Amino acid sequence: MGNRGMEDLIPLINKLQDAFSSIGQSCNLDLPQIAVVGGQSAGKSSVLENFVGRDFLPRGSGIVTRRPLILQLVNNIAGESAHCWKKFVDFEEVRMEIEAETDRITGSNKGISPIPINLRVYSPHVLNLTLIDLPGMTKVAVGDQPHDIEHQIRDMLMQFITKESCLILAVTPANTDLANSDALKIAKEVDPQGVRTIGVITKLDLMDEGTDAKDILENKLLPLRRGYIGVVNRSQKDIDGKKDIRAALAAERKFFLSHPAYRHMAERMGTPHLQKALNQQLTNHIRDTLPGLRSKLQSQLLSLEKEVEEYKNFRPDDPTRKTKALLQMVQQFGVDFEKCIEGSGDQVETNELSGGAKINRIFHERFPFELVKIVFDEKELRREISHAIKNVHGVRTGLFTPDLAFEAIVKKQIVKLKTPCLKCIDLVIQELINTVRQCTNKLASYPRLREETERIVTTHIREREGKSKDQVLLLIDIELSYINTNHEDFIGFAKYVIRKGWLTINISIMKGGSKEYWFVLTAESLSWYKDEEEKEKKYMLPLDNLKIRDVEKGFMSTKHIFAIFNTEQRNVYKDLRQIELACDSQEDVDSWKASFLRAGVYPEKDQVENEEAAPADTFSMDPQLERQVETIRNLVDSYIGIINKSIRDLVPKTIMHLMINSSKDFIHSELLAYLYSCGDQNSLMEESADQAQRRDEMLRMYHALKEALNIIGDINGTPPRITDSPRRPPPAAAPPPSRPPAVRGPTPGPPMNPAPAFGAPLNPSPAFGAPPIPSRPGQPINAFNSHQDPFSAPPQIPSRPARVPPGVPSRRPPGAPSHRPTIIRPAEPSLLD
Repeated sequence: MGNRGMEDLIPLINKLQDAFSSIGQSCNLDLPQIAVVGGQSAGKSSVLENFVGRDFLPRGSGIVTRRPLILQLVNNIAGESAHCWKKFVDFEEVRMEIEAETDRITGSNKGISPIPINLRVYSPHVLNLTLIDLPGMTKVAVGDQPHDIEHQIRDMLMQFITKESCLILAVTPANTDLANSDALKIAKEVDPQGVRTIGVITKLDLMDEGTDAKDILENKLLPLRRGYIGVVNRSQKDIDGKKDIRAALAAERKFFLSHPAYRHMAERMGTPHLQKALNQQLTNHIRDTLPGLRSKLQSQLLSLEKEVEEYKNFRPDDPTRKTKALLQMVQQFGVDFEKCIEGSGDQVETNELSGGAKINRIFHERFPFELVKIVFDEKELRREISHAIKNVHGVRTGLFTPDLAFEAIVKKQIVKLKTPCLKCIDLVIQELINTVRQCTNKLASYPRLREETERIVTTHIREREGKSKDQVLLLIDIELSYINTNHEDFIGFAKYVIRKGWLTINISIMKGGSKEYWFVLTAESLSWYKDEEEKEKKYMLPLDNLKIRDVEKGFMSTKHIFAIFNTEQRNVYKDLRQIELACDSQEDVDSWKASFLRAGVYPEKDQVENEEAAPADTFSMDPQLERQVETIRNLVDSYIGIINKSIRDLVPKTIMHLMINSSKDFIHSELLAYLYSCGDQNSLMEESADQAQRRDEMLRMYHALKEALNIIGDINGTPPRITDSPRRPPPAAAPPPSRPPAVRGPTPGPPMNPAPAFGAPLNPSPAFGAPPIPSRPGQPINAFNSHQDPFSAPPQIPSRPARVPPGVPSRRPPGAPSHRPTIIRPAEPSLLD
């Protein structure tokens, strides 16, 4: 394999970039590359133009590079490009095209964009190299640039240089303080150990007299693992005067050979050495990342295999395929709908409730809440009960609580249950429709099928809505038809208890002393027992003619006391005209007083303050009537509780039977027939544009990944690193060009000594403070011949023999064509064949 395999690595990455550019995607692959970063006017563009040997980049003040420029240099005498590229042979047209492409995306007033421009230059006089020229870092916005232009450029740079696969070419002018270099600062943020950063020092000829950058170039100041390389670019005056780059390179060579601070390292300085060093380092970097790249491509290809399998023999207009797809999708829709309702262990939604879980919540949380939310106006209810009792008795005075008054009030409350029952149906319908829409998302590939499926199923649900509501209203009517006062859970007229609790009867010591009993207050009597088991009754006191009065607390007593007495001056208990009842707190006293009030036992001062403004017929001062009102009021509560319990059970069952189960059966047994009756099956199964685009993109992605793996497969095994071991020229038919004599000391013309420049180690020696990184010879190139190549590199750039293994002929015949740059415009993705 030898270095031949290494020479193929950079073109290999270029092919990968082409493969993914053709589909407009990168597959999230971080391809090895070199990003050029630096401040404005640091000389980045001049370095790139020196590589090519031609002026082709836009020039001017402020931000000139406003979109990333991916520059691919291809050492090839017969370059080929993809069919979508635009070819140029005039470098002035290249410059104009770059400017036009930049303005097309960013506008003409210094805006920026992360969308790259791709430029490929073919020439036998360049080394294989791929660089990304990024906008120069700036501090102040100009023109119509946004105020945060500094952060936008920084974010754009970070998109490239944060990737471990990216080498950083940090360009810094020598006439500024290296410690304040924008390029080195941002490189250090993402590459703190300096293992991915290559330093380039420009404008060495513009340093103040008596100063030099020797320590920097010898890697003693702010050392980098890959070291620094110095270059001398053309000045703005030279550029404006159209100074030839060949002459500029000759002047650069002369500068390093003649400068006392740089003479000893001249062979490791200059644009030719920088280009060779970048070629070598990028090639070795690609070699190191190739195994991981191959593994990532394989994993992505495997992840697409299953989906692509469906589309390999895909024919959109095949009627057999359409019929099969229709059957499968309707069947899958039914399965998905049932899973959403019944629940399933696969694809569990964790963000919110949906489908059956939400319906369950409606049944067991929302619906009971709506029933409880029916708030009775207590004062209004008691007034209605009082009127009902009086109207039942008519002109007579009633001695007993009338059943008819109870039934009239209960039926009026039962009717109020219709609203929450109907609301429960509406909530379930809405959730069913949402579930249908959720399940039809999988039919998005066929918009008409999805639309018809939603319409048919929703129409069926709406039809079942009417039957469900009729059935629920029937349940309410059934409850109204018969009031079952013999229900086992109904408290009945005799069973009703207003309150129970412990009270102390205050009796003098002479009569036995105070003692605590368990009291039970009903609408008819007050009883007390030995304990709460209510087995041993001590006494039962009828409530007729009883009233309550306050009793002052004794001097030594901690209890709060109230008394019950008979308004007809009769004894209440044994020989006591009043019975004093004691509680532990005043709150307990007030609570018991309120309970006695509900039982028709009023305070001694029986005019309630807040009732003064009430109508005369709202409240009655008849204790017998008030006890009857209280009795019916509590009986209504008891019976409505029974009805609520029954409704909470039957309404969900009714909805489940008439609506949900019916919808499931309809989808499984009748939906397909309804779809066939809709019309033309071809229009029903017409594929959406989005689905067609998605299928095409997936196929393009799949073929691009396969092509990428095939490209990588051309490199058998892992190529060795490039070294600088000496090699003899091969005994080929065409001998390598002879080398001109070396130039000693400064000369007016360009020197022609390629061996030291291209054969010296890449990094300074260990004495310069950084560990060496091995370099390698570049690809074989032909000698520069100006009459054969009008765009050839300057003759002063030294040529070198073709370094290929013995027996392998040179790949490049004489008479190579000129540089042929190519700009890649962003193009619409197309299906890879």
